[in-house]
Amino acid sequence: MTVRLYATGAGPRLIKQVVLNADGRNPDGPLLATGDLAACTYRLVFDVADDFRARGVALPQPPFLDCVTIDFGVADAQAHRHVPLLVSPWSYATYRGS
Repeated sequence: MTVRLYATGAGPRLIKQVVLNADGRNPDGPLLATGDLAACTYRLVFDVADDFRARGVALPQPPFLDCVTIDFGVADAQAHRHVPLLVSPWSYATYRGS
């Protein structure tokens, strides 16, 4: 699955794009290391429909979920962040992980 991270404080600016492995993890390690994000607002965009199609899941056209967008804020730039996404073709959930 392709994931894009944007800074959104002064309009969206792409910071990084990665392709997750079959376990849903970035093969290069954390998307960004602790301290790499300033106190600001950010957006993660997960290309879920493309990933489901690549795995052979039959989706309606248009799909119920195409991209899942998570907007979040960083108040403490030194804090550890983990933003998991649990997704199916019909629903998703996220939370602030540890």
